Amino acid sequence: MSTNTTTPGTPTATGERSSLLKLYLSRGVLAVVWAVAFAGAHKDVDAVAITLLVVYPLIDAVSSFLDLRTAPDGPERRVTLFNGVLSTVAAIAVGIAGVGDEQPVLHVFGAWAVVSGAAQVAVGIRRRGPELGKQWPMLVAGGLSVLVGVFYNIQAAGDDPSLDVLSVYATGGGVFFIVQALLLGWKSRQLRTRTV
Repeated sequence: MSTNTTTPGTPTATGERSSLLKLYLSRGVLAVVWAVAFAGAHKDVDAVAITLLVVYPLIDAVSSFLDLRTAPDGPERRVTLFNGVLSTVAAIAVGIAGVGDEQPVLHVFGAWAVVSGAAQVAVGIRRRGPELGKQWPMLVAGGLSVLVGVFYNIQAAGDDPSLDVLSVYATGGGVFFIVQALLLGWKSRQLRTRTV
């Protein structure tokens, strides 16, 4: 249950929905573009692949810091800030891991996916309510991120780790962000219709 007391029709609620819609849509499109680029560039863990590996958590970090502009004071804001810092650290860590091979990259990426996914679920739960909807795409995406992160660490410990899975991860996450943006747009139109 959301503790956000913003009334759906107020300028604050409308502004928050509009900001999140743009942020989620941009975040989703960038994730899909990244997935396409990485799918064709990760055959070898070279400079291009490492650069892309660093860029992906940085996209998440920048999104989190932009999200802070509209996040209300309280637990939601603290979790969003934590996720921004976490993703910045993950970008550095995955860049260092990329000097090795696929195994350390998957370990770092997997650990980041688990913690950032849990943070996404926490923020999604806080945002559930009449002004921002049920947030189910964010909740599902966060939950899947936790599970996938665990799988990546298991895979990394095996004999044949592969970075192919990262493009699938980014594509799935991007699609969920885009769906959430579309739902926010639908929510805004629905609320405008009620007030006319």
